[in-house]
Amino acid sequence: MNHCKHFLHYSRHVLVPVLFVLSTFSLHAQTRYVDASAFPLLGKSTTHTLSRYDRLIDSLQGKIREPLWILGRNTAGLAIRFRSNSSKICLRWVVRFNNHMSHMTDTGIKGLDLYMLLPDGTWRFARSARPDGKYNETTVIENMTPQDREYLLYLPLYDGIDSLQIGVDTQAKLQLPLLETPVRTKPLVFYGTSILQGGCASRPGMAHTNILERRLNRECINLGFSGNGLLDMEIARMMTEVDASVFILDFVPNASVEQMKESLVPFYRILRNKHPKTPILFVEDPHYPHALFDQKIAREVADKNAMLNAIFNQLKAQGEKNIYLLHSVNMIGNDGEATVDGIHFTDLGMMRYADFLEKELKKLIR
Repeated sequence: MNHCKHFLHYSRHVLVPVLFVLSTFSLHAQTRYVDASAFPLLGKSTTHTLSRYDRLIDSLQGKIREPLWILGRNTAGLAIRFRSNSSKICLRWVVRFNNHMSHMTDTGIKGLDLYMLLPDGTWRFARSARPDGKYNETTVIENMTPQDREYLLYLPLYDGIDSLQIGVDTQAKLQLPLLETPVRTKPLVFYGTSILQGGCASRPGMAHTNILERRLNRECINLGFSGNGLLDMEIARMMTEVDASVFILDFVPNASVEQMKESLVPFYRILRNKHPKTPILFVEDPHYPHALFDQKIAREVADKNAMLNAIFNQLKAQGEKNIYLLHSVNMIGNDGEATVDGIHFTDLGMMRYADFLEKELKKLIR
């Protein structure tokens, strides 16, 4: 009898872990994972990269500034397109750097964002995949009716991806998209700074280039490099390899007056010589909320915008065609509530900036 009591006592401790293992095994047995490399990847200016989820051409390794190269290994603006009739979508992903910042959510830095295409042709946010660290696995959405749906999965804004798998019901289809949406011909190519890279959207889908991609139904290539939008000629040369509908140059938050004097016209010439008729849009420095009080920042913004305007007017006087300048007045509203830290945009700021750019880009795309 004592032996029986001992066995029962032992079994109580063993039973829970065993049931947990069986439950976990059953869960994974009901999910089939496929590597995301099987599906189209949007948002790249070149396929010649060190890994699938890099943004810069591999030949630039060791030839450009190290901070720029590292930022080029972030997946800002990249997105996977696929189709499935699964009742759930699961994801496994490994981030490259496991970055963390005090003023931006981990979901925006290294999470994933899932959108579904509605019957009316608009993209609808489904849910985010929230990261736990470097190695991540989660069920993003479940309990859906098993019907064919088109998906758009945005990748992290401020980290890279080493591996990514998409999970569906074991018997469900997981296939290439049927529709080319966003349209991939003549993409919009953006060059710029931390704000362009997505700082500080709460999740990847809220970066303004990704908002515009959905609204305009046009692939957007995000060449934003935090603190490093410094008019590097290598980036201009890489941009020329894209048959863009519009080039958007949004570098002023990083570039100094002297850097603009020295490098803006050569940077522009590289683009223009290869694409003589493509619209090129210059964007002024935002009017940051804290510039209302910080007089040094206010002078810097005014001086940089004055230099941009002077160079733009010089190009116009020389007969340059298809160049445009977007003034930043009311870019993100005038209530001071659209940034995290007085500089980087919240989701509200990103939405307002997308509204601001959308009107101009619609005209230029036409």
